[in-house]
Amino acid sequence: MNFAGVDHLELYVGQLEEAAEVYCAGFGFRVTGRAGPETGQQGRISLLLKLGRIRLILTQSLVATDEAADYVAVHGDGVKDVAFRTEDAAAAFHEAVRRGATPVHEPRVYEGPHGRLVRATVAAPVGDLVHSFIERASPEGDFWPGRFQPVVAPASERDLLASLDHLALCLIPGTLQETVDAYGRLFGLKQSHEENVATQYGGMNSKVVQDASGGGVCFALMEPMSGKRPGQIDHFLSNHRGAGVQHMAFLTEDILEAVRVLRARQMPLLDSPAGYYEALPARVGTLSEDLEQLRENHVLVDREGNAGYLLQVFTRSVHPRRTLFFEVIQRKSARGFGTANIRALYQSVEQEMMRKERKANVG
Repeated sequence: MNFAGVDHLELYVGQLEEAAEVYCAGFGFRVTGRAGPETGQQGRISLLLKLGRIRLILTQSLVATDEAADYVAVHGDGVKDVAFRTEDAAAAFHEAVRRGATPVHEPRVYEGPHGRLVRATVAAPVGDLVHSFIERASPEGDFWPGRFQPVVAPASERDLLASLDHLALCLIPGTLQETVDAYGRLFGLKQSHEENVATQYGGMNSKVVQDASGGGVCFALMEPMSGKRPGQIDHFLSNHRGAGVQHMAFLTEDILEAVRVLRARQMPLLDSPAGYYEALPARVGTLSEDLEQLRENHVLVDREGNAGYLLQVFTRSVHPRRTLFFEVIQRKSARGFGTANIRALYQSVEQEMMRKERKANVG
């Protein structure tokens, strides 16, 4: 099964305008489409946001019986649909169902004066997540003919982010391998990386699955290890009330500039672990970037032998339940996921959790 990447993500949210503000004010996304009862979408309203090649649908229910209302009541705001771009949505749907996927929406054609789209949906092997198959007659056509009304967005000098790099999903303990197997069986995704992280309090097991064709579908799957106290994945599973998407990783061409802009827009970023930069030169060697600038901006670095290196920064969660957060990543000929930084990220999040616990206890 071949995919041409992630077509879009759809998030179910409780307050549409507030949720859109996080993406628009924080990252520079622009509203490029609207949908609701006036466009034939009953019981809900949606905004289409775009930045670079990233497209997000934010959807809020208008009636208590809508699926989005049920989702938000259980999970809070979160990613409901990770939609795959494919050349033949109907064929992909029927093949996935033949392999054992649970059908959600049969293939349906949407046509308009400026485009044609075929969409079909199956359940994902993770919580309440689903995967839609999207077939487009032309990438220049309307995003969703007959459903979304285009909105003329103000021009931007330069997009801060280029594309979606990967998604990280938190899983119920003991389900990591079966989820890897399910993504392979149902969608043809292959395991490419594996990492186990243990800290003084707990840890996690992680495996990465990607589409074999290199189309851009990539999931980092994580399950918690048992430990002395609940870790970040345990907290996600508790607050989200089940498995789901923990963070989105956005690709940028200039991470230092991206961080400067994010800080100016008041997007809260995670601090780097204590002592991280003292050990960095010995671990990664010579870099194009200035070490002090990396330290000032809490940018993490990982090198993959002689293949290049990557730079990463993570936001604090601005989600009401402190579940969903974001990563910004720049790749310099590196294809990995910051293996050496996975421990650093885990420690950073643990430090943030402990800081909040101390603050709450003092308060």
